[in-house]
Amino acid sequence: MRITRLETFTNAFVGFVRVTRSDGAQGWGQVSTYHADISCQVLHRQVAPHVLGAEVRDLAALDALLDRVEEKEHKFPGSYIKRAMGGFDTALWDLWGKAAGKPVVALLGGTPGPLRAYASSMKRDITPAAEAERFTRLRGEHGFDAFKFRVGAECGHDVDEWPGRTEAIVPAIRRALGPDASLLVDANSGFSPPRAIAVGGVLEGEGVEHFEEPCPYWELAQTKQVTDALSVAVSGGEQDCEMTVWRRMIGDHVVDIPQPDILYLGGIARTLRVCRLAATAGMKITPHAANWGLVTLFTMHLLRAIPNPGKYMEFSIEGPDYYPWQYGLFRRDPYRIVGGAAQVTDEPGWGIEIEPEWLARSRYQMSEFP
Repeated sequence: MRITRLETFTNAFVGFVRVTRSDGAQGWGQVSTYHADISCQVLHRQVAPHVLGAEVRDLAALDALLDRVEEKEHKFPGSYIKRAMGGFDTALWDLWGKAAGKPVVALLGGTPGPLRAYASSMKRDITPAAEAERFTRLRGEHGFDAFKFRVGAECGHDVDEWPGRTEAIVPAIRRALGPDASLLVDANSGFSPPRAIAVGGVLEGEGVEHFEEPCPYWELAQTKQVTDALSVAVSGGEQDCEMTVWRRMIGDHVVDIPQPDILYLGGIARTLRVCRLAATAGMKITPHAANWGLVTLFTMHLLRAIPNPGKYMEFSIEGPDYYPWQYGLFRRDPYRIVGGAAQVTDEPGWGIEIEPEWLARSRYQMSEFP
């Protein structure tokens, strides 16, 4: 049974992928968000020619096929081709799950069930008091007991979002939520090593347990300086899509907690490789999943299956003022937090249905095996 058709439905933010096999079985996946229309073009131009007509029966065959795509397109390494590959990979897992009558988590060796989530704030244009109030409200409404907020400025070169914000927000959140809440911070490549280490001292004093991307993520040696200097766990890796980088990051213990993004990295199969590398090194995995596209659902299934999941999964708390494009994607909302936990269901595949009205408004393209 061969892969016979790849279809994409996209706007600038979201690109859904439908894969069809020669027996008529179909599955839905997604390329990575942001400039998704470009990723879908890459899928049709640089992925489809190498996967259409292929027989892909299991993970080993998928791994080999994705490697072949990379080899055939070796002059085009980097993010876009991985974002496109992720659309094909995730659609294939949905097809396999539906054909077997099982959720993807079961195909991966796990079981449906709950996953502890941390409330992930994406905002820097918010005062410490307002962020603390928001977290307190969400704890009461949804039972969150872990929270991530932003420090520094994105690629900020040691310049804070506004003067003193970092030093103000860390104690403000701790005082508002009390000693039992798990606190995480994200610097988004904002600091030099000396500044990151100084901020890390503030985090350690307030019992923060996760310091994400303290230095420019591409400067692995800088991040390692911070990891080696601090007791707070340093995390990173969301942007990284090349296996050579992942082998170095994990082998050299550049971070304490690897954070692959399933769709930035190229899909479930490639993410499993990173998970295996981390497990061998004794590291836990806390993937990046920063919106309510399908990446969060993919992450839920993965974390219920791998032997080395982190303590929680990322769950965005941003509404339509920040992410208007993430609304109206699905017939039924797959994301519901109860008691601070998301739920992986036992529905076949990913267990979702794309909203037909959204598909009707999208840009359509098809590649077919002759």
